[in-house]
Amino acid sequence: MTQISSTISTGAESFQANRRDMLAQIDRMRNLEARTRKASAASKPRFEKRHQLLPRERVALLLDPGTPFIELSTLAGYLMDSTDPDKSTPGAGVIAGIGFVSGVRVMINASDSGIDAGALQPMGLAKQLRAQELALENKLPYVQLVESAGANLMNYRVEDFVHGGSMFRNLARLSAAGLPVVTVTHGSSTAGGAYQTGLSDYIVMVRDRTRAFLAGPPLLKAATGEVATEEELGGALMHTTISGLGDYLAEDDRHAIAIARDIVAGLDWDAGIPAPAPERAPVPPKLDPEELLGVMPQDHKRPVDMKQVIARIVDDSDFLEFGERYGGATVCGHARIEGFAVGIITNNGPIDPAGANKATHFIQACCQSETPIIYLNNTTGYMVGRAYEEAGMIKHGSKMIQAVTSATVPQITIYCGASFGAGNYGMCGRGFNPRFCFSWPNAKTAVMGGEQAAGTMAIVTAAAAKRKGIEPDAEKLQALQDRIINIFDSQMSVFATSSRLLDDGVIDPRDTRAVLAEVLSICREAEARTPRRMQFSVARP
Repeated sequence: MTQISSTISTGAESFQANRRDMLAQIDRMRNLEARTRKASAASKPRFEKRHQLLPRERVALLLDPGTPFIELSTLAGYLMDSTDPDKSTPGAGVIAGIGFVSGVRVMINASDSGIDAGALQPMGLAKQLRAQELALENKLPYVQLVESAGANLMNYRVEDFVHGGSMFRNLARLSAAGLPVVTVTHGSSTAGGAYQTGLSDYIVMVRDRTRAFLAGPPLLKAATGEVATEEELGGALMHTTISGLGDYLAEDDRHAIAIARDIVAGLDWDAGIPAPAPERAPVPPKLDPEELLGVMPQDHKRPVDMKQVIARIVDDSDFLEFGERYGGATVCGHARIEGFAVGIITNNGPIDPAGANKATHFIQACCQSETPIIYLNNTTGYMVGRAYEEAGMIKHGSKMIQAVTSATVPQITIYCGASFGAGNYGMCGRGFNPRFCFSWPNAKTAVMGGEQAAGTMAIVTAAAAKRKGIEPDAEKLQALQDRIINIFDSQMSVFATSSRLLDDGVIDPRDTRAVLAEVLSICREAEARTPRRMQFSVARP
């Protein structure tokens, strides 16, 4: 392989400006995450009064100390619960992520019941569905820490009720796929949410705290006139001694988490996995990952040499470029990340016919050698213009999209900069179901740039006016352009896209190598595992 040399001048004002901008975006992200933690922690006196742990304390106790935890979609729902940037609380009321429990890598889904009593939010549903999808695709046991007031009836939407059924369907699918579902019901699990508990293979309940019922006392009285206490209807003691819904009775949250850890340990989950072939010993990048802060300009129209990004995340900064002199704006090649062999595809400009053909060839070659592919997404799209149309841009771009769609190896996408137009598709954007998809804080995603969209609409509007014999109104055209630019700018930022779960989370560029190494390990483990699939999921007694 060839070691990439640095072409970056860290003392240059452009580098320093990029660095300041990136750090400002990272600070904004971290402050939003801190806002969510603070909002949940504000409930601590109430939790302590009930002798309960806060949701994040439960997650921390569940995880093996000192092991990596990839928290997912921390910005989910941002500015969708409130239009005020100073009041919106991201996270969607759910803590989700992949970590180790008793030495086993699992997917964790925990109700953030410190916020609105864990009531289900629209994006909270989407976040849980994504966690379940990742667990199924990566063959991970699924551990739930449940305590939710259920749906917020004041903000009831019929579509949330209907789509919510997918969450319960996925729990049944996980069990049938041979992926154990372990649930600790710390508090309320009501109405449809009761099935979040019921559709589990192992259920731990907490004495005097668990409440699992289809209809709580108010609804029961309104519907049937029957009067019963919460404990009589759905308490832990009743369910573990009479109904048979609960398998284990815990005395408090700590005891419940300890039981859950014992359950996972008792699965002997990794016993059947063949020992992985030894990877080449990893060597840190020769070039400093700290410099990733200054590589990417905030202005997506400014050119970037993405090889400088590659050099700061791959082993020894070594990169074997594929087809370097053909379709050079599309960069393809082989490297290693923490010893894992990978193919990398990235962009030093728009994708032209040669670049699309090269990428198609490279994707297919990676599938032949079973090499995972990493897409460092930074493109303003496919080339346009008469010459490119004559050169077959549509058909060659389509071949690239077909290759991405049909690839048989894990594909991992990092949005590093611009991701515009069909370039988002060709570079394995979220719509193409990459195994994992993360963004840098500066990333922007849109069908096109706001100025392009505004200019296009202005031309179309002016032409329509002239066809009617009307002279275009310059002031109205400018107002139209300003409005379109505002619409596009408000939706292309990572703080808008990640809020809508159009990625799996926003990461600090300096963490890219560590995140990629962890998800590559998850993918490698999934490929080696063969769960014992069943025709049906495990049913309660």
